[in-house]
Amino acid sequence: MTIELPAAVAAMVDAINAADTEAFVAAFTADGFVSDWGTVKAGPGGVRAWAESDAIGAGARMTVLSAVTEGDTTRIRFGWTSSVFNGESDGIFVVAGERLASFTIPPNH
Repeated sequence: MTIELPAAVAAMVDAINAADTEAFVAAFTADGFVSDWGTVKAGPGGVRAWAESDAIGAGARMTVLSAVTEGDTTRIRFGWTSSVFNGESDGIFVVAGERLASFTIPPNH
């Protein structure tokens, strides 16, 4: 089964799996952000900091298990392995043009 993702979402996933911090940061708009369980890292510096502490710097691998896109919002279920977290999570992407406005990992309750 092939999972269709908007190009901006695929670029971020590919950047994580290639351990490419520059490509990860470039996948976001200038005012884009990552919200991980309510902790928000905004702008290029914040996005880079999250990539270095929780994703690429932690040796992360991301596998998209399912995806649904409606308008500019894509909701995914993904598998994640890293030195910080291992397991499955939900993710919400908002695309603005050809880049990501946001990537949110909501708290699981």
